[in-house]
Order: sequence, then structure tokens, then C-alpha cells
Amino acid sequence: MNQFSPAKDRARTVVAWLSALLALAGAVALANLAFRPVNAKTSNTLPLATARRGEFLVTVTCRGELVAQSSVQITAPHVPNLTIVWMAPSNSAVKEGDPVIRFDPSGAQRQLKEKEAALAQAVASLHQAKAQAAITNEQDKLEIAGLNQVAELARIEASKAEILSAIQGEDNRITLSLAEDKLRVKQAAAEFNSASARSKVGSADSQRKKAQSEVDLIKGRLAETEIRSPGGGVVNYLMNYSQGWMNAKPFKIGDSVWPGSAVAEIPNLETMRLKGKAEEIDRGRMMAGQDVRVTLDPFPEKTFTGKLERVSALTEQSFEWPPTRSFRAYATLGEGDARLRPQMNGRTDIVVDRLPNAISVPSKAIFARDGRPVVLLLGKEGLRATAVEVLARNPDEVAVRGIEAGAQVALVDDPKDKSTQDTGAKK
Repeated sequence: MNQFSPAKDRARTVVAWLSALLALAGAVALANLAFRPVNAKTSNTLPLATARRGEFLVTVTCRGELVAQSSVQITAPHVPNLTIVWMAPSNSAVKEGDPVIRFDPSGAQRQLKEKEAALAQAVASLHQAKAQAAITNEQDKLEIAGLNQVAELARIEASKAEILSAIQGEDNRITLSLAEDKLRVKQAAAEFNSASARSKVGSADSQRKKAQSEVDLIKGRLAETEIRSPGGGVVNYLMNYSQGWMNAKPFKIGDSVWPGSAVAEIPNLETMRLKGKAEEIDRGRMMAGQDVRVTLDPFPEKTFTGKLERVSALTEQSFEWPPTRSFRAYATLGEGDARLRPQMNGRTDIVVDRLPNAISVPSKAIFARDGRPVVLLLGKEGLRATAVEVLARNPDEVAVRGIEAGAQVALVDDPKDKSTQDTGAKK
């Protein structure tokens, strides 16, 4: 006969009661799931946002690109047969005096050797002309001195005419006359030789100067085959249209460049502006001096705060297709950044008005009920459509009146859910 102790009986009773309680709790949970209201939506089913209170900035948004207000163009030197052999990387930062482009110097070096040889020959010809002039001058001086001596002796003999016979005196006078004629002829010849020598020396010196100028020209061209940056900034290479407009591409290594053509430009990063397109409907609310917030596509995490510098008085036509006409708004960035480059795309938000102490919600939280704006407000029983008054609207957020700060609003509408279309929006 089995004997059960009282302690074991109490343990069995406790286990039985616990099992019954667990079964009851499970049944209650199943009942709650089965009879849960359809309109009891929570943040687990739809994305929500919180209405916030604060200053609301009414903005006009313009898309555009960065442009430099001032830049320096780099042009090819006036040197024939230019070919690019080295270039600084595009969009790389350079300082004043840094090399930017180098052209092939072999042609200029070959011309320099030829011109230097011609210069050496011209210098030798000049030295030879000067030496020959000096020799001829000395010879003329020596001959003139001899003729002067002969004429002086003839003059002495002619002075003895009083003590000599008439015939002898006449002969001495004739000899003196011939000696003086020879002296005058030699002096004239000496002057001719001197003038001729000066002409030859001058011609040789002209040839030397011409050869020297050509050498200096070639040396200048050699110096110009390396172009250095005239100031600090970034290198932006221009388009090469030598193959036509349809095949235009930026200049690259190996391209032939015609003298005087614009090859690159170095914009001043301190003068960067965002040039945006403003629609005519927004032009009347924009004026110079308004605050702007600039966001660039490459750096969406950073916002530049600046000023609206100016707005064009007339529209400008774009070269896009289809062509459009719009105003141009120029906004400063307020601060520099070494990462900025021309033609970076971005957005500028121009602050045209301010609403202090306003309630704002995301623009996705505004829906329409019976032609009126409503928000889907989260309550204890789920989402309820609540009518609001729109005070101002931006692309991302809307200032409203009719709800309190901190309220939870849905960001997605569910037209199948009739609970979100109650009379809350019709009151």
C-alpha cells in the first residue's frame, strides 16, 4: 500500500495551480490578439515624426554650381610646334610659381643650337672686320706719312728756285705739285678705306646683334615651354576644340597646342560662389543681403552659411535642351574649404522670411481630406486625422497651426484604413 506524505501532496497542488494560471494567461493573450481594434495603429506599423516648436525659416531653393568670380587663364606661348609632355593633375591645388604645363622643348633646343652657331660665326666675322679695318688704317697712315715726307722734300727743293736755274726751279715746282697731288689722293683713299671699314664692321655687328636676338628669342621660348602658376588656386583645364566642337575634350598630354590659345585657368578659391537658377515666381521674394544656406552634393554633411550676393535683373537662357530661361542668383559660402572645386553641384536655400515660435512638421506629414490639409495624429486609439492651417511651406518641412509641439504625426497615409478618415478633419 502506497503512502503519500503531506509535503508531496502540497507540491502537487502548487504545480497544478501554476499550470492553470499559465493556461488562463495564454487564453487572455489570444483573445486580445483576436479582438484587437483595426484602428489602433502605432509607431510599429507606420513611420512617425515629432512636431517641433522653434523658429521656422521660409526658404527659396535654387540648384546650381560653384563658379569663381575671379580666375587667371594660362595661354600657350607664341612658340611654333607646341606639344604637351607634362601636366599637373586636374583639380589639383597649386601655389604661385608651381609648374603647371610643360611643352616639348626639343624643337626649340635644336633651333637654339643652330642660332648659337650662327651667332658664333657672326661674332667671328665682326672680329675679322675690325682687325682688317685696323690693318688698313695703319697701312694708310704709313703711306700718308711717307707721302708727307716726299712732299716736304719737294717743297724744300722748290724753295731753292732763286739760286738755281729757271729750268731746275720749274722742275722742282712740278715735283712738289705731283707730291702734293699724291698725298691728297692717298688721304682721300684713306678716308674711303676708313668709311668702308666702318661699314663692314657695322654690317658685321648688325649680323651679330641679329643672331644674338634670335638666340635670346629661342632661349625665351625655351623658358616658356614650362608654364608656372601666376597665383594660388586649383588647375582647371579647358576644352580642346582642335577636333571640332562635337569631339571637344579637355587638354591632355600629347595634344598639340596652337600659340596663344587658352589651355587652362586657375580660379581663386576665395571668390567661389554658388550660381543658382531662380524661377520667376520666386524672384520677387529675393534680394541681396538675405541669409543663405548652401549644401554641396559632394559634401552633404556640411552646410555653408553665407549671404545672397546678387540676383540678375534679367533672365538668362541655358544651353540645355529644351532651352529654359531663369534668373541667376549668386550666393557666398561664408567660409573657405580646401575641398571646393569649380562646377561642383549644390543647393542654396535663401531665407526669405522667419516665423518665430512656430510648429513645424515634415512635408510628408501633410495630407488632404475634403480639400483641406490634415495630419495623422497619433493618439491612444491610433491615428486620427486632424485639420491644420499651413502657415508656410518649404520643400522639406511645413509650418502649421492646430497641433501642439511634441505631437506624433504619421509620415505615410493609408487610404485603406477608414479610421484615418474620421470626422476629425471635418470639425
